[in-house]
Amino acid sequence: MDSNRAQYIRSVRVARGHHGDDYPFNLPIVRRLRKSPDGLPIPPGITFLVGENGSGKSTLIEAIAVAAGMNAEGGSQNYRFATRSSESPLGANLTLSWGTRKPHSRFFLRAESYYNVATETENIGPEQLEKVFAGVSPHDRSHGQSFIDLMLLRFYPRGLYILDEPEAALSPRGCMAAVARLAELAAEGCQILVATHSPILLSVPGATIFAISEDGDIEEVAYDDAMPVRLTRDFLAEPERYLRHLVSDR
Repeated sequence: MDSNRAQYIRSVRVARGHHGDDYPFNLPIVRRLRKSPDGLPIPPGITFLVGENGSGKSTLIEAIAVAAGMNAEGGSQNYRFATRSSESPLGANLTLSWGTRKPHSRFFLRAESYYNVATETENIGPEQLEKVFAGVSPHDRSHGQSFIDLMLLRFYPRGLYILDEPEAALSPRGCMAAVARLAELAAEGCQILVATHSPILLSVPGATIFAISEDGDIEEVAYDDAMPVRLTRDFLAEPERYLRHLVSDR
């Protein structure tokens, strides 16, 4: 194993107790974790979670970030704002198994509430704005540009970084830039968890890919077997085969 592949979080499990059957504890992935005494092992380096909409990957990613001490809407452990409290109670009911080393830095990056993180960074003051965005307000940059800025400027070596569907803000070229940065961070002793649908992001060399099925099973898959990769390749190879089922004649 590459000694640079950091493993700050070793596993994630749902804490014991009665949690009821309401959301998010009725999600198949959460039910599966509740039944597993060992929970979900988190490998060193970069781990991707893939699955259909509604599979629970973003809910799980958010909960891990909260359990690791980060702000539910995004940011580091020093961000404590709440524009609209919408996080699930899962984070308060997760138990993280930590390794012997602790990360030097933590940050939760999510596309849907990134505007709020950008605004809060401005509100904290110019020193924070300089540290996170080199003094340039993210509101004066495109969504994708400021995403990459943050990954370049605020993601430090030996850090723990959790990203929820970052491709929502990124062009294909932006996704390629993110791949390069993620690979660099992994080599700098970072542990990174990413929920994604992007076949480009999944291509980071050496990453682990976990596929979450509709019934909550979790399986490690190779890049070529990941659903976003297979479906995108099939569609691009024969788009007309898909379109004749998707688009009716007008």
